[in-house]
Amino acid sequence: MITTARIPADKPVRISFSLNDSPDESSAENAFPLSFPDVDQQLQPLPPCNTSKESMQVFKQHCKIAEEYHQVKREIALLEERKKELMARLDQFEKESSDVVHLAKEYEQLTKENQSLNLAHSRCKEQLENLRIQYQKWQGSS
Repeated sequence: MITTARIPADKPVRISFSLNDSPDESSAENAFPLSFPDVDQQLQPLPPCNTSKESMQVFKQHCKIAEEYHQVKREIALLEERKKELMARLDQFEKESSDVVHLAKEYEQLTKENQSLNLAHSRCKEQLENLRIQYQKWQGSS
């Protein structure tokens, strides 16, 4: 007979036993803990009545549900972590993309400025050459 004494919530209790009909078999798939750390205290599976098969089945189902809940919570935590990683990568990508756009604009601006400066340089060379020719003509006429 199992007694159900109240245990403080801060003390985890783990009791494993077999839910098989034969008490000799103790396989891992049929042994369920009586405490699930991820499940709220009021949702913890209550110990079954050993004499009632229905109670044992309900307890077994409740334990399976609690285990599934634990797995889902673990998966959610992993997915949340993956989401954080992907968000960080996206932020980095957007930063790099904005840097690339900024650099492309700066390159375009510098290319235009270079073209303007080359054109001004060409004009100055022409003016200098014209001034040399005029100076030579002035020197020759005097």
